[in-house]
Amino acid sequence: MPELIPPTTRLHSAWLEARDEWGPGLHEDGFGLGPSDEVDSPDGFAVWVALLLDASGPKAVETGRSCTYRWIVEGDRVHGGIALRHGLDDHVLQCGHIGYGIRPSSRRRGLAGWALGRMLDEARGLGLHRVLIVCDVDNLASVKTIEHHGGVLEEVRETAHGPVRRYWITFSCVIRPGAGADMSAAVVTTPRSP
Repeated sequence: MPELIPPTTRLHSAWLEARDEWGPGLHEDGFGLGPSDEVDSPDGFAVWVALLLDASGPKAVETGRSCTYRWIVEGDRVHGGIALRHGLDDHVLQCGHIGYGIRPSSRRRGLAGWALGRMLDEARGLGLHRVLIVCDVDNLASVKTIEHHGGVLEEVRETAHGPVRRYWITFSCVIRPGAGADMSAAVVTTPRSP
């Protein structure tokens, strides 16, 4: 059974295996790996993991650059990563609130859709009313995943990395009968396409 977990040094070897299968590139968005991050050595990996964990801590929230990183794992196998950026700055407007990627050997199992659903729950928990998700124009698997979770295409936009599709997912609030003014019986839902 897959899990979404915070980054951990315990999975250093498994993470390297996923990275080596994948190769470098923009698909690493969900991992939060930057060009200057050194992750091959245990010490370098520990520094990088600490940076990822700090990104959702109090200091990051104060500066407005907070992000929640999760790894998609099953046992000791790292299938991919997903990131939820909390604000709405220029970086988010370019790359989206949520970025994710699944290693090639773990694709076509529904892991991206499963992880996206969980991260949308986290976004609602943070008080976000809608999120932007961006994917390459020809990434039909991501298009299906995003649209399944209610993503509405805003536009196709040219970027420095090529054309991308920009989707917004807006959360709706459904109030159950008898919820009253305290909203204790309110349920927040994400629209899903058939």
